Amino acid sequence: MPISMNRSVSRPVYALVLAAVLLTACGNQQAVTRFAPTAAPIVTTVPEPTETAQPTPTVTPAPQAVSGLTGLPAEEGSLPRPLAVMINNAPAARPQSGISEADILFEVLAEGGITRLIGIFQSHTGVVKIGPIRSIRPYLLDIGESYGGITVHAGGSPAAYAILQRQKKDDMDEIGRAGAYFWRDQERKAPHNLYSNADKLREGAAKLGFAESVEVPALQFQGPGDVPPVGEAALDFKVSFLLKSYTVGYQYNAETRLYERQVNGKPHLDLNNGNAVAAANVIVMGADHKVLDDVGRLQVDTELGGKALLFQSGVAVSGKWSRSPGDIIRFVKEDGKEAKMVPGITHILIVPNSPPFSSHINIEPVPSST
Repeated sequence: MPISMNRSVSRPVYALVLAAVLLTACGNQQAVTRFAPTAAPIVTTVPEPTETAQPTPTVTPAPQAVSGLTGLPAEEGSLPRPLAVMINNAPAARPQSGISEADILFEVLAEGGITRLIGIFQSHTGVVKIGPIRSIRPYLLDIGESYGGITVHAGGSPAAYAILQRQKKDDMDEIGRAGAYFWRDQERKAPHNLYSNADKLREGAAKLGFAESVEVPALQFQGPGDVPPVGEAALDFKVSFLLKSYTVGYQYNAETRLYERQVNGKPHLDLNNGNAVAAANVIVMGADHKVLDDVGRLQVDTELGGKALLFQSGVAVSGKWSRSPGDIIRFVKEDGKEAKMVPGITHILIVPNSPPFSSHINIEPVPSST
């Protein structure tokens, strides 16, 4: 009995002890697994870089070249070496191509009373067709070279060839080494059908090793503040050479301020574009002519100077032409000062001094307003 009683008493005690142990274990478990709160990480914000507006660079355009032959800006920003092209002016060669785009256009006698044109091409570099092209004479060569031009021709007189060979001139001869840069137009008969263009001629000049640029003498030109020329009213005038089939007329167009050219009473047009052959300035100058041989080849003085008339802005200005060594032909007024040209194309017609200079020019009277 005592033993049984003891077992009864010990069970509740054991249960209490076991419960206490379990509670203690639970308390220790909670102490181990309880973590201290962790502080939130500090995030530093790096500001995005701010773009600073950069000033736009100032682009200064290159100054555009101004032609010393026309007083006008160049078409392509720069000016190449001039081309001096000998152009046929026989009736069968008209209308010619490209002559409305020559900066300077000369007309001068060749043999037999016919005239020849010399086109000085520089500003209009893309002329698509120039001609018909003809032969050279010493004075024609001299005129073209005075502008620094490469002489373009087909054949020449013995005297001209002697100069070309002896002095090794920069020339492009169709029947010589430059033949590849010319062509024949099948719609016309020889010898009035030989042509070239600005691109072909410049390509040939480069392959022949000619200088691409040279010093070109410049004319003087009127500016906005210059006083208009003073002279005799001249809205319509005619220039005769020796043959009736070479009578040239000019009529002034007040809207364009240009003299429009006529040949034998009909408008002289450029076959390339149908434009009137026109000029802002027309110089008619008298020069001594001398027949050299039975063929009628001439010697024409282009150095000593002489009488001249300048037509511009509807008036005729009296003066003379003058030329210094190594220079171009210039018009000098009666006061001894060089005349300023109207910006644009200039035509120069060289007539003989015999018959007298004045007999080659006829200025039509201005119609009365009453």
